[in-house]
Amino acid sequence: MLFKKKNRKSELDMSRLPTHIGVIMDGNGRWAKKRGLPRSAGHQAGADTLKKIVTECNKMGIKYITVYAFSTENWKRPKEEVDFLMNLLMSYLKDAERTLAGENVVIRAIGSRRELSEEMCRQIEKTENFTKNNTGIVMNIALNYGGREEIVHAVKDIFKKLEDGECNIGDVDADMISDNLYTKGQPDPDFIIRTSNEQRLSNFMMWQASYSEFYFTERLWPDFSVKDLHDAIIEYQSRDRRYGGV
Repeated sequence: MLFKKKNRKSELDMSRLPTHIGVIMDGNGRWAKKRGLPRSAGHQAGADTLKKIVTECNKMGIKYITVYAFSTENWKRPKEEVDFLMNLLMSYLKDAERTLAGENVVIRAIGSRRELSEEMCRQIEKTENFTKNNTGIVMNIALNYGGREEIVHAVKDIFKKLEDGECNIGDVDADMISDNLYTKGQPDPDFIIRTSNEQRLSNFMMWQASYSEFYFTERLWPDFSVKDLHDAIIEYQSRDRRYGGV
């Protein structure tokens, strides 16, 4: 939960930034409904916000950001909305080659690609290849992503290695599981932000979030500003992270 401290500092400490931020971008539909607009308008506004937040994180020197763009459960939404989201994500990836790539952002898509169209898979590969040599922030777009599915995927990969004799049962530990997740080679998120005042993980980075700090805000994602990001990080910096220690 978000606990506000009466005397917390009001300025960012640029020497104590989180290394990896996770973002559950919630509230696009509610934002549109409040304005009498179709849900698609909220998703479009949310995409614009995402670009601003990623650009700011990169300028600040944050190394990784993982954004929850489309979950494995989102396929249950009305087909019209799913189709719009897929088209929006496709456009976002194409546009990122021109805009975010120019900001030195590395773009990766994490999640299962089995249900995605061939066109989407080709665009993901194209965007990843186009940005892979950049040296700025790594942006993970969680697309057709589910935390449980990710763990199952990792376990299956480990079983295959056991069957092939590449490792022994005694070798299986937490590090091996981490090395078979979509985020292999990346640090776990220090900090996870969720907008629209929902206070749950919703199947997001369930393994990686074991010691993440959480921040919940009533702000709807399309309204989430650079100032809101700074305020969230200031709150993060007020926490005492003990990782289970005294």
